[in-house]
Amino acid sequence: MPTLSNDRDSTRHGQIGELPVFYAPAYTTSACDFDTTRKATWVATSLRQCPIPGVVLIEPSPLSHATIETVHDPEYVDAIRRGKPRELAESSGLEWDEHVWDAVCASNGGAVAAAKKAWHSRMNTGSLSSGLHHASASRGKGFCTFNGLALAAREVLDAGAGRVLIIDLDAHCGGGTYSIVRHWSAVVHLDLSVSLYDHYEVDPTSRSTLDYITDARKYLPALRERLSDLSDTEIDLVIYNAGVDPHQHCQIGGLAGVTTTILAEREQIVFDWARARRVPVAFVLAGGYVGGRLCEEALVGLHRLTVATAALGNAEPALGKKSIGNLATTSNAKTPSRSDFVE
Repeated sequence: MPTLSNDRDSTRHGQIGELPVFYAPAYTTSACDFDTTRKATWVATSLRQCPIPGVVLIEPSPLSHATIETVHDPEYVDAIRRGKPRELAESSGLEWDEHVWDAVCASNGGAVAAAKKAWHSRMNTGSLSSGLHHASASRGKGFCTFNGLALAAREVLDAGAGRVLIIDLDAHCGGGTYSIVRHWSAVVHLDLSVSLYDHYEVDPTSRSTLDYITDARKYLPALRERLSDLSDTEIDLVIYNAGVDPHQHCQIGGLAGVTTTILAEREQIVFDWARARRVPVAFVLAGGYVGGRLCEEALVGLHRLTVATAALGNAEPALGKKSIGNLATTSNAKTPSRSDFVE
């Protein structure tokens, strides 16, 4: 059963078959009760109660004020810390309270820690972080406060990485990320969305691509094509925004025809592509919301697809691809039936 160890002890982790996953209770301490501010604990609880072999939960160090300001404007960072001006402090769309600062420093600290750990260990890692890719340098948006994807990329590049690939498969466009990294020559940004929210026009001189998919049958082929286009690009690290909100039963962003099976294949495509090139992946949870036909247990099961695929990628070759469905669909209280798990 995964137990929570401290980031300072994380150097002992990284053996073959282990998957370091960063999480702290502080991720979900803000008063605002919403999926983005709560589901890290749902997934962590599931991983404790129904473990995925190899997963090791590690508590990250929270980001410092100075580290956040390597990407975000000081005035905005100060607004999140103090809650003033309130309009800027709540520009993510989430209510501000005195615990927001600790929560976002912890969650973004996990995204950065996962990226640094993956780059140094050359193994897949992850963080149970959400609410990242819509945040720009100067304000929040779309339930996102600080942009942990850009912060993670900045940290590993400053540590010596040559090139980072950000793969954003959240349902919604990552306009915040694009606005920050568009002029970073060492970052390649692959954005594939099924919603026009946070849409942006791509500067042809940037190393970004944005695909808007309206037909579920074209979803995986578009991903394969974009990854194939990068086959000759040298990449040191993949930072993966692994949103499950493209699922057809997600009311905030879902696309009809994107089933659990398609999302499972999507995860396999991403991790297999990276593994074939000996590039480690650091994932974050990103989007995915309870509502309608998507209950909390089913949402957790979808996020477990990402964790399970990353863990199998770190496992010894003999483990192969077996049991990924069982690893992913085992959730908090019971093993969901097919109807519970939503297809």
